Amino acid sequence: MAHRPAVDAEEFWAIVEAARADAAPFHEALTDRLATCTAETILEFEERFDELDGAVYRWDVWATAHLIGGGCSDDGFTDFRAGLIALGRHWYARAAQSPDNLADHPDVLQTATEPRRHPVFYEQAAHAAGQAYTQVTGGNSDDFHDTWDRYRTSHGIQDTPPDLGEDFDFDDADQMHRRLPRLAALYLGG
Repeated sequence: MAHRPAVDAEEFWAIVEAARADAAPFHEALTDRLATCTAETILEFEERFDELDGAVYRWDVWATAHLIGGGCSDDGFTDFRAGLIALGRHWYARAAQSPDNLADHPDVLQTATEPRRHPVFYEQAAHAAGQAYTQVTGGNSDDFHDTWDRYRTSHGIQDTPPDLGEDFDFDDADQMHRRLPRLAALYLGG
């Protein structure tokens, strides 16, 4: 039986939604909320975050990031997946079900007309647990990464290659229109 983090999905999303409701920028609010938890809970939160991040590590989601960002590198795709989580449970679930659902998100709609904005790309959201951990323990980012590696090993968490789904050419407008019709209409036109 696979290890399950003690921070269950309900608790994880409650923390995320509470941070989203805060007046501070999301990553700061998330860090502050996590900093009130134990070091172990922060590691469990990070485990759940990684699980959700891995679930949207797919070609269709990457194609969505490519459209919204006007291109998308490996690092950019990492930031995009963190941004999907930062959007909250509702939007994360909709995007996980079908990334084309992001065509309904107000910030994504706005980005189609203001291409310099990249609202879903949110690198800082991926670092909130590490920052909170260093606040709680008084350590540094290297301490967090070392502890995270030990936590993963002790809980039998292994890196497994993601099932990316079917690969396709993000620069092929016909494929993008076929696979992500609403987003392609927004970003590539009719």
